[in-house]
Amino acid sequence: MQIETGKLVRWIDDKGFGFIKPSTGGNDIFIHISVLRGMSRPPVVGDTLHYQTEVDANGKLRAIHARIKGVPKQLTLEPVERKRASPSGPTPYDRRQQEPKQRIIRSQKRWGSLPLLLLLLIGVWIYVYDMYGHRHAQTVAQSTPQLIAESEIAAPHFQCEGKVYCSQMTSREEAEFYLDNCPGMKMDGDGDGIPCENQF
Repeated sequence: MQIETGKLVRWIDDKGFGFIKPSTGGNDIFIHISVLRGMSRPPVVGDTLHYQTEVDANGKLRAIHARIKGVPKQLTLEPVERKRASPSGPTPYDRRQQEPKQRIIRSQKRWGSLPLLLLLLIGVWIYVYDMYGHRHAQTVAQSTPQLIAESEIAAPHFQCEGKVYCSQMTSREEAEFYLDNCPGMKMDGDGDGIPCENQF
């Protein structure tokens, strides 16, 4: 390929491309910043450029393997490309400033449903207590009089009232109570601990 020479007549810095007017005349040739590999500075209008050309997919000529006359190359492995500032995205400094805000928003989202969850748990607890706690209390209340009645039946209340003979007793339980608890009893003639054997 032949090296050609031309002058940069238009350059759009924020988009990274421009047009070269060939020194031999003819149509302007498109050039992109990526073909100026290793240049120590970006091109400016009026620079003389040495380049080769190729036909692109649309059938138009474009510059390739270009360099700026009189500008030294940088000793780097990567081409010099101007990083265009993204109008939509924040700069790294702005990102650092926004990170705490994002953390706060994330934590608010994370803990925002906590009060609702607590209310739900309290409601479930009240429902369960209402269903089972009251039922248990009612069961205990209903069974207590029955237990008291059974204990009264099971252990009749006898008192030492001066009765000493079997003829004065109304039941075997009363006779056993008097024999075990009251003094001067005459209900166990054979002394075997069983009162009123012939009566009951």
